[in-house]
Amino acid sequence: AASDVYKRQVKSYVRQDYEKEKFATAARDVQMDFTRAEKLLAFNNPMMNICVNGAFVVIIYLGSKLIITSQGTLFDVGQLSSIFTYGFAILMSLMQLSMIFVMVTMADESAHRITEVLAAEPTIADPAEPVLEVADGSIDFDHVSFKYSAHAKRQALDDIDLHIKSGETIGIIGGTGSSKSSLVNLISRLYDVTEGSIKVGGKDVRSYDMETLRNEVAVVLQKNVLFSGTILDNLRWGDKNASEEECKRVCRLACADEFIDRMPEGYNTYIEQGGSNVSGGQKQRIAIVRALAMNPEVLLFDEPTSALDPEMVGEVLELMKELARDGMTMVVVTHEMGFAREVANRVIFIDEGVIKVDKPPQEFFENPDNPRLKAFLSKVL
Repeated sequence: AASDVYKRQVKSYVRQDYEKEKFATAARDVQMDFTRAEKLLAFNNPMMNICVNGAFVVIIYLGSKLIITSQGTLFDVGQLSSIFTYGFAILMSLMQLSMIFVMVTMADESAHRITEVLAAEPTIADPAEPVLEVADGSIDFDHVSFKYSAHAKRQALDDIDLHIKSGETIGIIGGTGSSKSSLVNLISRLYDVTEGSIKVGGKDVRSYDMETLRNEVAVVLQKNVLFSGTILDNLRWGDKNASEEECKRVCRLACADEFIDRMPEGYNTYIEQGGSNVSGGQKQRIAIVRALAMNPEVLLFDEPTSALDPEMVGEVLELMKELARDGMTMVVVTHEMGFAREVANRVIFIDEGVIKVDKPPQEFFENPDNPRLKAFLSKVL
C-alpha cells in the first residue's frame, strides 16, 4: 500500500526521471562494489594457476636434473612422480582455499549487514514486570514534551498538561503541522515521551504490556491499510476470536453493513492487498469496524472522516454520539467542526505543539479569545 501511494505521488508530480536517476545512482554504487570484488576474484584464478604451474616446472626441472646427475641413486623417477602427485594435490587445495577466502570475505560483509538489521534492539519494549490490565479509559498527560529525534532542536509537543476522564470525548483541532497526530500517537505508545509521562487507567503507558495497552487503546488512522484476505479476515485483526455474528453487529453499528451486503460474496468478499478493490470511504469504515471489534477502553481517531462523503460523515458522527453515550473514552483529531460542536465534551486547540485552548464546545466556538484560534476558525467555519 505504501509503495502504491509512493508511485502515485511520483507520477502526479512528474518526477519519474528524477526518481530513475536516484535509483540509477544507487545501482551504480552497488555495481562498482561488486565489480571490484569480481575483478579481485578474476585476478586470483589466473595468478594461482601461474603459481601452481610454475611450481610444477621447477619440480620437474630440479627433479629431472637430480635423477640424471645421480643416475637414480639419490632420486628416482618413482619419487619424482610421488612428489608431483602430492604437490599437485596440495597446490590445488591451496588454490581452492584462496578462492574460498575471497567468497567468505564477500559473504561475511553480506552477513554483517543482515545481522545489523536482525540484531537491532527496538526502542520501545515491554518492562520487566508489565501491567496486564487497563483499569479504565482515563488519560493523563503530565507535563509531556516530545521530539522525534534526540538531535532535534524543536519540540514537536511542549509541556502538554491534559487530563481526560474515563468516558469523556475530546475533540482536537489545529492547523497542519501543529502536532495533533503526534499527541494521539503517544497515547498508544507508538512513540515514547521525551519528558513527563502519559497515564492510561492511572498507570504510566510505559509500565503496560504492549499487547495489553494496544488492545485497550484502539486507533483509527487517517490512512488505514487493509490486508489481502476476506472482509471478515480484516475485521478480525481487531479481535482474532470474534465470531461472524459479532463482526456483523459491529458493522451495523458503524453503518458498514450496507455496502458489505451489496458485495458479491458479502463478508467473504476478497480484499486485494492494500484494499485496492474498495473505495476510500469503504476502507475507512472497515477500519473503524476493525477498531470497534476490539471493544477497547479508549478509541483514538485521527481524521476519521477525511475520506468520507458528506452523507457518510453524518453517519459516522451519529456513531460517535452513540459511542459517547455508551461511555467509551474517545480522542478525535478532526477538522469536522460538527463533531466538535455536537459530540465532544471538550475541544482542544493545538498550535505549534502547545495546547492554546481547552474549553467546552459552547465556550470554544462562541468566545474564541485566543488570536490564533480566531484566525483558525475564520478559515474553517
